[in-house]
Amino acid sequence: MPQRETLGDRVLQQIKEILLTGQVVPGESLSLRSMAEALGVSMMPVRQAVYQLVADHALVADPNRSVHVPVMTTDQFQEITTIRLQVESFAVAKATPLVTPELVGSLRDMNRLLSHKMDIGGEALGEAILLNKTLHFSVYAASGMPMLVKIIESLWLRIGPILNYDLRSGSERTRDKVAVAHHDDMIDALERRDAEAASRALRSDIETAYQYLVKQRYPEHSGMP
Repeated sequence: MPQRETLGDRVLQQIKEILLTGQVVPGESLSLRSMAEALGVSMMPVRQAVYQLVADHALVADPNRSVHVPVMTTDQFQEITTIRLQVESFAVAKATPLVTPELVGSLRDMNRLLSHKMDIGGEALGEAILLNKTLHFSVYAASGMPMLVKIIESLWLRIGPILNYDLRSGSERTRDKVAVAHHDDMIDALERRDAEAASRALRSDIETAYQYLVKQRYPEHSGMP
């Protein structure tokens, strides 16, 4: 029998979504009281969720009963990207023989909507970020390896505030829909059950985002991991 979701579970997931979809930026301070008010809950479940995220290094505790989003160094960004290239492409390869026609159709719908939100720009870019995250994790979940998906989520929690910088800022990479093109390649490969091509498209998506973000946030470094 599946476990019922508790209030604490729901609050934890809501705060995770804030990090995963880049609604906060590196170095930003977060008040526990403000988060509780925004989520419409008491301080207790927020405090418990934040303690867990601090333990997972997704947030950093401050002495004034607040927390802040970690500021990632170049070396940390490069290391996490290197790990992502391995584990996320592995998840895609494992998912490839298990992908259903229904999932392929859903992925295509999400990618078309992602492209549309990029065209609109402005506030729609927040929706584009959520679509991008949902598309990726829909593929990873299809691997049938929940522990692997949790590992990927932990990486995205660390990198989310940086990862979505180009989408949220309406960058040239966003305007050119680079991610959409890589997604199309990945979905095509998934449909024909070509694990190698699907993984390669996913790696290209990660690598081009990395190169752009390094250039924007760490201009003194430009090498690939």
